[in-house]
Amino acid sequence: MKWVTRQRVKVDRVACPWLILRFVDPEPEFIFVPPEQVLTTASEQEGKSFDAEGADYTHIGNKCTFEVMLDAFSLTDSALHKLAVIVHGADVAGEESSSPYSPGLKAIAEGFNLMHENDHLILDDEFPVYDALYRWCQEQEG
Repeated sequence: MKWVTRQRVKVDRVACPWLILRFVDPEPEFIFVPPEQVLTTASEQEGKSFDAEGADYTHIGNKCTFEVMLDAFSLTDSALHKLAVIVHGADVAGEESSSPYSPGLKAIAEGFNLMHENDHLILDDEFPVYDALYRWCQEQEG
């Protein structure tokens, strides 16, 4: 499946591709475009759009796209939901105190965004961070 979102990825637009690859679609193709092109590109490519205004999957109410996708794909893994709290705080303005780990994740996301112009490189470099956070969340479960 082709998955289309806004270019210059940060927290939610890294967390969602990680979630898609690890739990939803084992062979995704991620396409990054300017915000105004997300819906058109997704339609032209017969793909799914995410984390953009009017997208198939995007913020709903106070939920970030990662949280919306957990619900949409019926992902009930408690470690994923623990990770979602961290992602939420790192992504949603004013919610930084959702988790004590959220500011650190936001700083990491900002740093990778500054290191690379290429969104695919950001995903490649940052996915291990999400793998490690997910593993840590599993460990916290007991």
